[in-house]
Amino acid sequence: MSRRYGGKYSPDASGSGPDAEPTAAPRPRMPAKRSRTGARVNAMFFLPLPLALTAFGKDATGMVLSLVALGLLLGGAWMLREGLLAEEAYDARKVAKRPALPRKIFAAVLAGAGLALAGLSNEIGVLGAGLLAVAGAGLHLAAFGIDPLSDKGAEGVDAFQTERVARVVDEAEAYLKAMSDAILRAGDRALELQVDQFAATARDMCRRVEEDPRDLTAARKYLGVYLMGARDATVKFADLYGRTRDAGARQDYVALLKDLEANFASKTDALLLEDRTDLDVEIEVLRDRLAREGVRA
Repeated sequence: MSRRYGGKYSPDASGSGPDAEPTAAPRPRMPAKRSRTGARVNAMFFLPLPLALTAFGKDATGMVLSLVALGLLLGGAWMLREGLLAEEAYDARKVAKRPALPRKIFAAVLAGAGLALAGLSNEIGVLGAGLLAVAGAGLHLAAFGIDPLSDKGAEGVDAFQTERVARVVDEAEAYLKAMSDAILRAGDRALELQVDQFAATARDMCRRVEEDPRDLTAARKYLGVYLMGARDATVKFADLYGRTRDAGARQDYVALLKDLEANFASKTDALLLEDRTDLDVEIEVLRDRLAREGVRA
């Protein structure tokens, strides 16, 4: 019988060799999407840097204009990155509020203003600077798009309940991000993958609650108290393991992650089952009413 190859340095959390016991098949996951904050966005931080080199060869006015332009362009690049991250979070959810601040549009305005000042520092005139600003802002919007301007999936959903769900999910995402950031200090790729797998399971529950806000009451403890505890445990473990490489602590932490993942998956399945039960009850009640009215299938 063939067996999967594995070893000490294989990227599975167990770290077991070819004689290890087979493990249960993982829950299916959606494929990871490539982040939009890639090379194009990083380039926006480097392209304005020549302004810093040329600014000190100009007169006082030209130097000030160049440095202010540099600040505006770097601020626009930062705002663009934040806008793309917010858009990714918006796209990942079935129910989402539009970003409170249209960061990508604001980034385009900053880019246009920065280009205009850079043009003025090179004495191209007010008209030329204005044309440069319009062209730069327009190309920025064409390259990166605009922010989501409307809520998604909120039609027919109680606004107050949706707001509660959004707050809880945002809190859960903050805990998961803190876990991912903390485990990097442990310097163990297998543990990073294990944390990512648990985070995917927790996000399954977040999506379930977003789809049906009635599940919030049942899931709130998981998305709040349990994730906060998981974050605190991850921070303490990463600090300890980064210093001592304690194998026992690593084993206990992996066992904790597996227990948490199993409990989150079980609770998510239970929420789905409860929804199916509610549907069956509604169908049965409707059938009884139709039967009393003399209607037969």
